[in-house]
Amino acid sequence: MLSVIIVNYNVKHFLEQCLFSVMQAIQHIEAEVIVVDNASTDGSKEYFLSSTFPYLQGPYLQGTDLGGREITFIWNEENLGFARANNQALAMAKGDYVLFLNPDTIIPEDSLVKCIQFMEAHPEAGALGVHMVDGSGRFLKESKRAYPTLATSFFKLCGLATLFPKSKTFARYHLGHLDPQQIHEVDVLAGAFMMVRKDALDKTAPTSKVPTAKVGTLEVVAGFDEDFFMYGEDIDLSYRIQKAGYKNYYFADTTIIHFKGESTKRGSLNYVRMFYQAMSTFVQKHYGGQTAKIYRLAINIAIWARAAVTAFGGFIRRNGLPLVDGVNTLISFAAATFIWNRFVKPETVYEKNLLIVAFPAFTLVFILVSYYAGLYDRHQKKGRVINSTFISILIVLTLYSLLPEKYRFSRGILLLGSLFSFLLLSLNRLLLRKWGWIEEEEEEKLGTVIVATDQEFEEASSLMLGAEKEQRVLGRIAISEDGANHLATLSNLAIFIEDVPVREIIFCQGQLSFGEIINRTTQLKEDIRIRIHACGSHSIVGSDSSRSAGTSISTGQLYSIDRPSARRYKRLIDLVISGLLLIGFPIHLFLVRHPAKLFRNIILVVLGRKSWVGYSTSSQGGLPKIREGVIGTNALPVRKQRQLEEGLVMLDQLYAREYSLNRDLNLISKGYKWLGT
Repeated sequence: MLSVIIVNYNVKHFLEQCLFSVMQAIQHIEAEVIVVDNASTDGSKEYFLSSTFPYLQGPYLQGTDLGGREITFIWNEENLGFARANNQALAMAKGDYVLFLNPDTIIPEDSLVKCIQFMEAHPEAGALGVHMVDGSGRFLKESKRAYPTLATSFFKLCGLATLFPKSKTFARYHLGHLDPQQIHEVDVLAGAFMMVRKDALDKTAPTSKVPTAKVGTLEVVAGFDEDFFMYGEDIDLSYRIQKAGYKNYYFADTTIIHFKGESTKRGSLNYVRMFYQAMSTFVQKHYGGQTAKIYRLAINIAIWARAAVTAFGGFIRRNGLPLVDGVNTLISFAAATFIWNRFVKPETVYEKNLLIVAFPAFTLVFILVSYYAGLYDRHQKKGRVINSTFISILIVLTLYSLLPEKYRFSRGILLLGSLFSFLLLSLNRLLLRKWGWIEEEEEEKLGTVIVATDQEFEEASSLMLGAEKEQRVLGRIAISEDGANHLATLSNLAIFIEDVPVREIIFCQGQLSFGEIINRTTQLKEDIRIRIHACGSHSIVGSDSSRSAGTSISTGQLYSIDRPSARRYKRLIDLVISGLLLIGFPIHLFLVRHPAKLFRNIILVVLGRKSWVGYSTSSQGGLPKIREGVIGTNALPVRKQRQLEEGLVMLDQLYAREYSLNRDLNLISKGYKWLGT
């Protein structure tokens, strides 16, 4: 009766939880599940081919019969795009209904039965979407949408839809005037959960330039238009379903979690380009005449405007913050000098050349300290500005005290300038946090409770222990009164979190159903972080909002080298070693093999193209990405490895998991003679 199609790309832990929820939801349905992996680089294939994955015991392409249910994995060797990968699975689908489902979703046990019953009762229904919430329980407006007409798009882009969220005119794009708790006929359904009648799909052949194409040995059938690589294909399919004489329904009688944005970086310039390009493709296909020309012009303007904002934001996040902080610090010192000379010691005259040299030097100290204090990480603790400023002041004053008397000017200016700099830094971090350009770092201390039975609690706790996060767990919230080993019961959870500073709740599915977890998620306070763990799975997943990237915890996930501080110090080692090698270059001519190449490697490392130590294998198979190394994790040249691949992979995993400054220094020392290879 039902074919569930899921396209995965680099979200293996979210896919795992999604599959557990899907398998629960199809227990009473004759159904198949087809997962297409679009050449993920996060180790998805190895993860699901493992014998520990409960729904896959046979050949990975053939699938396994599970009491009338079937699961099939397809592993693409390249990223075919969302539309083409869905069509690849659609060519194999045998169901009367097809559900296109995102991997970063959790569905309740009765959701699919309810949806099919509605479709059976409404033969005019060609497709159906559902009530979606994000990882913190907030309603996702894209659950129901109208077509992006010129007026609708204009009202959305200019902000009128935000100002009047329930207006039938201004908020039409997300149909803000329609009650999200009621069933409605709508224009556009979200591709994250889109159940389509197979008969309707057969009548909606895409009008793309290449309506059919070969994917391996499979013939692509009518489905998503492959002119859309990602984004916009759900709008196009919704449009074609209506054109075929069917209706699209927003079905509010079931709610799913869509963590949203896990398969792509939604704030990236590439996301903006692909999204608006998809809108332009849709307009070009379905709108004609002068309207299409005006629309395309408006979309091009929107692309450039949004791209400019995104590019600026990306620059600030990656490179611009040190520049902004440097300007702030220089302005602070200049203002301090003016105030000091004008109101405190007007009779004192300072050498201008001295100040011109001193202020940039002290500013550089501020920036370096801020960098290594983590003030330029995407996730930051609120107290980092205070810590980095305090350390900077101590270092500046120490350097100042070591200067000869003739090069000193005024401690008062230094202290006043530091105060102004601290105020400006605090203000810009406050604004950047408000705009979402930086996020608060997750607290690693107490603040997590686990809603579970005793056995489920042990399972989830072992995952937290494996990820070295067990120190955050306060204890267990019992689903019902089942003994003394719990902090509270689920029935009085709301009262408990009012009295105890809980930051995070992990819901374990097992005795508690996915449906009950979703329902609880929508009822909790917005500042509580929700995580979900399916019974028998090997991960815990969650997302704090629709804007933030999702988080996952698993026993094999924690890598020391993936921490921002480790990456900073690894880069510092690269630069320091490069400097030392450059200073002693004549000596290395006699000690290093291929000394001419050593000089080339120094340049590449300084430019950030290489690192002195990298992985020994070219395939990083799920490990955190690092720069290509001159030598590998066995202290031998990366390009001349002779060990077996399995042994090198183990060394790479150990290096990533237990990375430290000493490990890099030891490897460089052992592999010194190979630094010129």
